[in-house]
Amino acid sequence: MPTDPSSPSRLPVVFIPHGGGPWPFVEMGLPKAEVQSLATYLRQVGQRLATPPKALLVISAHWEEPVATVMTSEAPPILYDYSGFPPESYRITWPAPGNPRLAARVRELLSSAGFATAEDSARGYDHGTFIPLKLTYPEADLPCVQLSLKQGLDPSEHLAMGRALAPLRDEGIFIIGSGLTFHNLRAFGDPRAHEVSAKFDAWVQDAATAPASIRDEMLTQWTQAPFARLAHPREEHLLPLMVVAGAAGADRGTTAWTGAMMGTRISGFQFG
Repeated sequence: MPTDPSSPSRLPVVFIPHGGGPWPFVEMGLPKAEVQSLATYLRQVGQRLATPPKALLVISAHWEEPVATVMTSEAPPILYDYSGFPPESYRITWPAPGNPRLAARVRELLSSAGFATAEDSARGYDHGTFIPLKLTYPEADLPCVQLSLKQGLDPSEHLAMGRALAPLRDEGIFIIGSGLTFHNLRAFGDPRAHEVSAKFDAWVQDAATAPASIRDEMLTQWTQAPFARLAHPREEHLLPLMVVAGAAGADRGTTAWTGAMMGTRISGFQFG
């Protein structure tokens, strides 16, 4: 079923910054104003929807597979895919149910677009999902399925994945890309990274809010952006934006939030 741009129940798609590690549920010494700003935005993401979603589809920067892979567990566990944090970091819960039927629908759409797919019945929610969505949907009452990135991290492929998934927007599925517009672990906290992140983030904002044809071309050529490889030595945290942009279709993006994380500029976007 093609996406209907005139449908009043058509859900938007979003790219959210998921912060770092187990923040804000564990004290990490981050500036309180930064934590409060991003946490407030994430709490409001679901409230901005005119139509309540039936389920969530999350593309997290923290899962890569040889082919596009979906979680199929009816009760996904928590995957504490971080290390070196206080013990309470490994007791955070977000018991949202899975949705095998949605997982099958995702595979159907991707397969119809020519993508090889797979499923994983043991995979749990990684911190690109359970940390931000514990703020957005604290009741954990909506079914949620994670979709992996595809190894190779080709931006064109991920844009095409998003285009294939666009019909879900008319089926009550809220598509969420979870990553960061700046992700250089060695640079966080370094004052020199502020200018780098600000210039790259400004470019990302220009790309995300451009008309669809320009947006997709810019994102495909993202390595030509100012300080691209300083902002993303490896691009897995940017690729969820590609999937979301593909699913956006002709919808123009808006910068839903912009702020800071450990002194670097990051942003979130909504399409539709």
